[in-house]
Amino acid sequence: MDVVIQSLHYNHYAPQEVNDAYSEKVFKEYIESLDFDKRFFLQEDIKALKEHQHKLDDYALSRNFDFFDGMVELYDKRVKRAQVLCTEVLETPFKFKQKEMLEADGEKVDFVKTEAALKDRWRKRLKWSVLQEVYSKQERQRKALEKKDTSVAQKTFAELEIAARKLMLKRYTRLFDRLAQEDRDDKLGVYVNAYTHVLEPHTGYFPPIDKENFNIQISGKLEGIGAQLTQEEDGYLKVTHIVPGSASFREGTLKKDDIILKVGQAEAEPVDIADMKMDDAVMLIRGKKGTQVRLTVRKIDGTIKVIPITRDVVVMEERYAKSAIINHKETGEKIGLIDLRSFYADFNDANGRRCSKDVKREVQKLIAESVDGIVIDLRFNGGGSLSDVVDMSGLFIPTGPIVQVKGRSSMPYLLEDTDPDVLYDGKLIIMVNSHSASASEILAAALQDYARALIVGTAPSTFGKGTVQRFVNLDDQIPPKYHELGELGALKITIQKFYRINGGSTQLKGVVPDVILPGVYTYLETGEKEEKYPMPWTQIEPAVFRKESMGNIEQLQLRSKKRVAKSEKFQLIDEQAKWVETRSKKSYFELTPKAYAAEQKTNKKRAERYKVVNEAIEDLTINSLMADKMRLEQDSTRAASIKNWHKALKRDVYLEEVMYLFKDM
Repeated sequence: MDVVIQSLHYNHYAPQEVNDAYSEKVFKEYIESLDFDKRFFLQEDIKALKEHQHKLDDYALSRNFDFFDGMVELYDKRVKRAQVLCTEVLETPFKFKQKEMLEADGEKVDFVKTEAALKDRWRKRLKWSVLQEVYSKQERQRKALEKKDTSVAQKTFAELEIAARKLMLKRYTRLFDRLAQEDRDDKLGVYVNAYTHVLEPHTGYFPPIDKENFNIQISGKLEGIGAQLTQEEDGYLKVTHIVPGSASFREGTLKKDDIILKVGQAEAEPVDIADMKMDDAVMLIRGKKGTQVRLTVRKIDGTIKVIPITRDVVVMEERYAKSAIINHKETGEKIGLIDLRSFYADFNDANGRRCSKDVKREVQKLIAESVDGIVIDLRFNGGGSLSDVVDMSGLFIPTGPIVQVKGRSSMPYLLEDTDPDVLYDGKLIIMVNSHSASASEILAAALQDYARALIVGTAPSTFGKGTVQRFVNLDDQIPPKYHELGELGALKITIQKFYRINGGSTQLKGVVPDVILPGVYTYLETGEKEEKYPMPWTQIEPAVFRKESMGNIEQLQLRSKKRVAKSEKFQLIDEQAKWVETRSKKSYFELTPKAYAAEQKTNKKRAERYKVVNEAIEDLTINSLMADKMRLEQDSTRAASIKNWHKALKRDVYLEEVMYLFKDM
């Protein structure tokens, strides 16, 4: 806690004084993180706890953890009580004839006064879950009856209700078991994050396993066996996927649906992982390249095998940039599409994969295919490496500034492309949506400011994250004598804000596309501005840069607008967006089969109406690049993945509009 508080004070872009006002926000954040739906604590608990709401600053500064230890004890008791209430509720059939309502939004309800009221809150929640399950089973039975499928037994409502309650008991038992597995360190992480999250949404404490998972996410690789796992009801781990080319893939014995019973290190005695916390079990399986792990597994036929696997670097290929050739029959355009889901980089390996290098390679391959234009798809790209944004931007422009970066007490400085070579000077479009964030927004903003690319996306803007974070390894901040305590984890801390070269910030406002298309999320309240404690929008002086000329954007906008107005699919998308907005605001539900069935009937009718949006577009043809075809012929798993991606592209109405825009350009 000392290191966290000091790091926030000295390093954060906008530190706050650790005082009573700060303490009050931390207290509220902590209670919400423990019991957002208000199903554990009573009003008397909160009233008693509020005696501490202006003291959490003092506790942090004086190393006093009495409040935290008391909260751990109280929370554990309340969770155990909730499990008892949940079990009692599920022992009795629900009465569905009486009309009653459920408020499902935790923000719209208060903590209840009595244990009886708390049990009733659990009863309504569980009744809602059982109602959903029964309806789902009834629909399955109805469809089977229509198809004369005798493999699905026809059961009464009462029989289905009993089965649904048993299923809910199993699900919630697993939930309570997972909560019981949380140790003091897990709960300390929640407590510490209450202190960090009230500054702004991107500063947070990462326990060692979370930091390792973040590194895997940003680099796209790890050292391990290459098996994706999930925890089963009996507490063991189940293999859900074997990563192609990984150590498990090459060894060949470990298969999908195998159950891992024990984990041993080389010749050491294996450890039974039944009921072990999943993170702990995964840490036993992961390890350095070249070391061996011995897995005791139960195969799908019931046999038990011990499988030795030598760990290696696991590469998640699906995370990396990939490209395709898009042909459009009506426009005659041949376009190269580069799909980029994150700005990945391996900061621990100078020779590791970087998205800027990979995108450069894809651009070179597309140039060799003589494409008429290139589109970079940044939809749902949450960001990543800022330096790779600079290198990537440089592929399309001569030298010049890309982004301005400012610390809390320093003057802004420029990150610039210094390479005068331009790899590609042809027509360029960047696709974004409201989930394109951070580094995605900087690339789109820079190429928009230079008028080098047309930005195409959905309203109202991209996500709006305009801040820079770095990791502080907490173990590096403490004297060696404390290292015997074990790894402390890391603190991800906001240290800078970045600005467009035109002086504006992407913070809160994001990047407004040049051509705006209807989107399913258009009317939802999304983005950085909807976070609880977002940093404000600010601006600085613009940088000096030379703007290109891309032609008459107003004409492109006008033509696109006319096409959208005539497009049945885009009109349906806009209609669906309004429906999604209406549904997102609804949190009050009637707990009767009749009302639920009526609502589901309406939803199904709506969903059927919008199916046409995802129909294949006949004029679009999707092909792999010539440079990739030999590799795909040798890797059937990768080929299947690419084939599914191509199917999705062929249904992409946004991609078709991009093809028209290329023609207009």
